[in-house]
Amino acid sequence: MGLKCMSLISGFLALQFLGGLLCMAIGNVLHYDFVLKETNFTRLCSTKSMLTVNGSFPGPKIQVYRGDTVYVNVHNQGLYGVTIHWHGVRQPRNPWSDGPENITQCPIQPGTNFTYEVIFTTEEGTLWWHAHSDWTRATVHGAIIILPPPPATYPFPKPYAEETIVLGEWYKGDVMAIIDDALATGGDPNVSDAFTINGQPGDLYNCSNGTTYHLVAEYGKAYLLRIINAVMNEEQFFAIAQHNLTVVGADGAYTKPITTNYIMITPGQTMDVLVTTNQSRSLYYIASTPYADTTAPFDNTTTTAILQYNGNYTRPSSIPFPPLPAYNDTVAAGNFTTRLRALASKEHPVNVPKTITTRIFIAVSVNQLICPNASCSGPDGNRLSASLNNISFLTPSIAVLQAYYKGLNGVFGGDFPSVPPYLFNFTGDVGNNTLYPSQGTKARFIKYGEAVEIVFQGTNVGAAENHPMHLHGFSFYLVGTGLGNFNNVTDPANFNLIDPPEFNTIGVPKNGWATIRFFADNPGVWYMHCHLERHASWGMDTVIIVTNGPTNATTIRPPPAYMPPCSS
Repeated sequence: MGLKCMSLISGFLALQFLGGLLCMAIGNVLHYDFVLKETNFTRLCSTKSMLTVNGSFPGPKIQVYRGDTVYVNVHNQGLYGVTIHWHGVRQPRNPWSDGPENITQCPIQPGTNFTYEVIFTTEEGTLWWHAHSDWTRATVHGAIIILPPPPATYPFPKPYAEETIVLGEWYKGDVMAIIDDALATGGDPNVSDAFTINGQPGDLYNCSNGTTYHLVAEYGKAYLLRIINAVMNEEQFFAIAQHNLTVVGADGAYTKPITTNYIMITPGQTMDVLVTTNQSRSLYYIASTPYADTTAPFDNTTTTAILQYNGNYTRPSSIPFPPLPAYNDTVAAGNFTTRLRALASKEHPVNVPKTITTRIFIAVSVNQLICPNASCSGPDGNRLSASLNNISFLTPSIAVLQAYYKGLNGVFGGDFPSVPPYLFNFTGDVGNNTLYPSQGTKARFIKYGEAVEIVFQGTNVGAAENHPMHLHGFSFYLVGTGLGNFNNVTDPANFNLIDPPEFNTIGVPKNGWATIRFFADNPGVWYMHCHLERHASWGMDTVIIVTNGPTNATTIRPPPAYMPPCSS
């Protein structure tokens, strides 16, 4: 069952009145209206206007059953062109609605609208949507909840209730001006002024404790928390004082339950977590702090919410606070990530490629570009940059998908290399031989049906750190991670090919590596990039183009009747 809600609301899966407007059950097709507009918000003693969807921060929730299709009509009443991405939704054969600006479409210009067709297939759990133009996703984002289709149920006991937890952040300044200034000067963009939980910074910031988000809970019940990391540039540790967390899903796929007292979640990732309210009736802090294993500037503050038990009790003089790892605790981050395993059950099987036909090795680096007369604000008067295989991506003015589909020349090259152009001690003394990348719009072609393995190799070039890499159009299996340089002889012997976790975004360890595998069974143009937004802005991106297969069912669908026009 789906829902048609032709209104400025997020919708529910039932026949009911919402906001005075009738929502009509029409099978497995749902309709939403998103209105992009400037809205005034006050946080941290100051008020500013910022881009929102339907006037809310975070934006409205989309809720579906697995296998539904959603049409989202995006009306842009803002000040500049914007696109929307449905993060983690595979969009089979439908890159036209994937959303990254000038990769699969050009921006929806102010005063116009565009309808996305969002096709859900095997995803189940929590995903999210966000703007995919410059830094607009800082304020334009929201949850996607994908329920098991009846009569199917969760592969764990049904929780008493569910809550969505969106980890975000607050900038006192205008986020578009912040990144525009950084790109103009070549320096680091300003860090955020606060992190947020469901749009609220929490008790530890000035002028904020009166609006702290409260999760009100009944004693002795199990709650499913759907946690989304919408933060721009920092991974996050997350915990609840005196309560264990049981992770049961990530990135729209189920995992074997693991119990922990904290999670580490990268920008772009989602996690489904069970919490049982089995402590004394009281108040308990929910807290999130950055994981930032880098010398680069970052927001080293803590956002809080409160788990508030229902009932009569005396408010504690001091609310318990969860112990969280230090901001640079790489061991804690790694210990959590390596525990995750796919559920790998009969109802939720895995399909890990065993015989690889396409191998790609990608060096992931932060770089510099030389400025005339050392006139930029980066190190040594240079401009900060970033690269994959020593190529810093240049976003074209015509969408790559449009150019590929129409056979337009001169928009992109298909020669993204399968290995770095220079082989060196990636995690050791790297010197300056790869500090300065080349620049270009490079894509990597992959034949339909190939069994693909990609090794992401973090490097010590520039400011080494953890890199959350996201691939559009696919979920993939994380078969192995490690520190140091990847060894293609010994490391594959330790790959998990039985129950590797299925993700769409994974953290590449600082000065380490991560290996993913997937079948190239989704023809189209698909963006691959670091989900630290400053790195994506600097060029830590590329495009994977999966060619058409031999049948109509393995071929890119034709474009919709209307696509937002490109500027040139």
